[in-house]
Amino acid sequence: MDIAAWLRGLGLEQYEPAFRANEIDEKVLPSLTSEDLREIGVVLIGHRRWLLNAIAALGTEPPVVTKSPASRGSPAPANAERRQLTVMFCDLVGSTALSSRLDPEDLREVVAAYHRAVAKIVAGFDGFVSRYMG
Repeated sequence: MDIAAWLRGLGLEQYEPAFRANEIDEKVLPSLTSEDLREIGVVLIGHRRWLLNAIAALGTEPPVVTKSPASRGSPAPANAERRQLTVMFCDLVGSTALSSRLDPEDLREVVAAYHRAVAKIVAGFDGFVSRYMG
């Protein structure tokens, strides 16, 4: 797993040097706590929550294959085709209130269970979850 690419995908690439300096890799990532993140310099609560939710989702989502985008000046491949894309947004109602009542680790488990349930339903329709946000 490329931690730098993962952080870029979350829009939190500014923490890449801290993750690298603290030798945080895919083996260490699942055991990180909010306190660990604060200690390495993730001072914003929103960023810590974002990272903890994304870490919890790592075990539930299939690996995402990413390709570098084609440059704007290059023509589309001759064998390109149009495909229909369906985008779905779903929300765990009451999650904000839940976050104030639960310990962060317990909340992470609840959110991870929700992510697994959503991913299972989406997979049942031959879909895949590209990204968990929020």
